Amino acid sequence: MEPYTNQRIETVRVRIANPSPDAALNARVEDSVRTTLQLFPGEQFSQQRLDFQIAQTRRIRDVAGVDYDISFGRQGGLDIAIDVTLGESAAAEGRGLAFGGDFPLIYEKNGTYLRFKLDMLGLYYANNNAWYGQPGAMLAGNPLVEGTPAGEGYDDWVEAYLHYGIYGITPLAEDLYFYGGLSAITSGSSGQELFTDKTRSFTGIEDAYVGLIGGETDARGNRFSYNLSVGRQRFTLANGFLIANTAANGQERAALQANARWSSDFLALARLRWNTTMLEVFYLDPDELPILDTKTTYAGANLEFQPMANLNVGLSYVIAPESDFTYFTPLGGTAGTREGLRVYDARFTYTPNGPGAPGFFFGGEYAMQENANFDMDARAGWAEIGYSFPQAKWSPTISYRLARFSGDDPDTDTYERWDPMLSGGTGEQWVQGANHFKVVQDSNVIAHRLQARFRPSPKVELVPQLWAFYADSKTNVGGNPALTFLSDKEYGYEANLTAKWFVSRNTYLHGHIAYTWPGDGTKAALGGNADGWLSAMLFVRYAF
Repeated sequence: MEPYTNQRIETVRVRIANPSPDAALNARVEDSVRTTLQLFPGEQFSQQRLDFQIAQTRRIRDVAGVDYDISFGRQGGLDIAIDVTLGESAAAEGRGLAFGGDFPLIYEKNGTYLRFKLDMLGLYYANNNAWYGQPGAMLAGNPLVEGTPAGEGYDDWVEAYLHYGIYGITPLAEDLYFYGGLSAITSGSSGQELFTDKTRSFTGIEDAYVGLIGGETDARGNRFSYNLSVGRQRFTLANGFLIANTAANGQERAALQANARWSSDFLALARLRWNTTMLEVFYLDPDELPILDTKTTYAGANLEFQPMANLNVGLSYVIAPESDFTYFTPLGGTAGTREGLRVYDARFTYTPNGPGAPGFFFGGEYAMQENANFDMDARAGWAEIGYSFPQAKWSPTISYRLARFSGDDPDTDTYERWDPMLSGGTGEQWVQGANHFKVVQDSNVIAHRLQARFRPSPKVELVPQLWAFYADSKTNVGGNPALTFLSDKEYGYEANLTAKWFVSRNTYLHGHIAYTWPGDGTKAALGGNADGWLSAMLFVRYAF
C-alpha cells in the first residue's frame, strides 16, 4: 500500500521562500520551475518522477534549492507544495554519498540524479466472522485456500514488506533525459489470513524499467512533453475504473492486504502532453499469480483534455489481444474467452468553482464491452455528486456515488456480465467496501456509496463510508460460488471508517474499521446462517 503514489494531484503550488524585490525575477523562476516539473492537477502522482524533476529544477538559474511537501486535498486528491529558495545554483557542485553527503542520495550533479529507494511497511489485520462466518461455502474451489482460512470467530495476522532499489535520471541533451529504475520486494505473512494460516515469505523483482523524457516550451508559453518507457512498472489507467491492479499479491507472494506489488510483468507506455491535453498509448502484461495466470494482455489508448475551465474529460479504448480467461454462462457452457475483448470508455469530472473552492463537484463515467469472437454486450458506469465546505471546521466534503456493473441475463444469447479486468486501486477508487469487495467484486453489482471527508489538519484525513450493494442479475455465474444463483438481489451493506496521517514526509500511518452485514440474497444463499463481518487494519509505512 503506497499512500500517495498514483493518487490524483488536486493542486500544485510553487512557493518562493525568499522572494526577490525583483517581481520579474520571481515570476521567471516560478514559471521555469513549473515548466520543468510538468505537474498538472488531475494527473497521477509519481514519487520517482517528482524526485527526478526536482533534480532538474536545481539546474535553473537563480535557484539555490528546491524541496516539496505533500498534504491531503479537499476532494480526495493530493496537494503538492513546491518550495523554492532563490540564490546561486549549486547544481554543478554535486550532492550525495559520492560527494560526502547523506543516504539515500547517491549522486546529483549537473542534472544527473541517482538515489537509493527503501520502503518498509508493517501491517496488522483482524477479522471477526470473515466470509460471514461461512468460509467453507464462500471459498469452495478457491485455489488460494491452503490450510485453514479465516472464518467464524476472531482471526488475525501480520504482514510486512521491504521494497529496495536504485533509481536515476541523466541528461542526454538540453531537453532530453534518460531514466530508469531497478528494485525488489521481500514480503512475508504470518497468522490466520483470509485464505490460509501458512507462514510464508517471498522475494522478487518489482521495478525494472528504462525511459526517455523530454519536451519544450514555445514562445507563447505552450508546453509539449513526452515520456516513453518500457519494462516492469506500475500503470493505472485514469481513475482505476478499468485498470489499476497490474500485479497480484497473496498466496505464495504473501502480503495480501499490504498490496506490496504493483508492477506489471511488462509495460510499454508512450505519454504525450500538450498543455493540459494528454495522450497515452500502452501495451500491458499484468503480473498475475502463477496459480491464477490467465495469460491476458491489454493494449489501448487514453486521451484526457480540458474543454473548459475545471472540466476534465477522458476517453479510452482498450483491447485484450491475448487471454485464456473464460466467460461462463448460466447453462454451464462458455461464451468464449477474454481474447478479443474491446472496451470503450468515456468519463468526466467537473468542479465549477475550481479545486479547493466551496461548492458542488460532479463526475461520471460510462463504458461498454464487446468481443470480436462472440456476442457480448456488457455495460458499466457511475455518477457522483458532492459538495465541499473548505471554510468549515475540518474542511468537510460529502458525496453520493451510484455505480452499476452489469450482470448476465439468462434469457438472452448475448453475454452481458461485466468483466472487471484490473479494476481496483484504493477503498476510495474501485475497491468497493473493505469487506464486501472480497465477496462481490466489480461485476453484477449495483453499489450505492455515501462518503464524507474530514481534514482535522492538512496531514490528517478521516473518510467514513456507507454502502448498499445489490445484484444487477439474480444469475451470478462467474461470481462467488456460494452466490451463483440468488433468490433476492440484496447482497448486503457496509459501514467503514478510514483514517490517514502523514506523520512526516517519510512516515505514513493508515487504519480502517469496517462492519458488513449480509442482505436477504446473501443470507438465503448461505442457508440463512450468515453473521456480520467485522474487520480492522492498521499499518505504518516508512519510506525515503
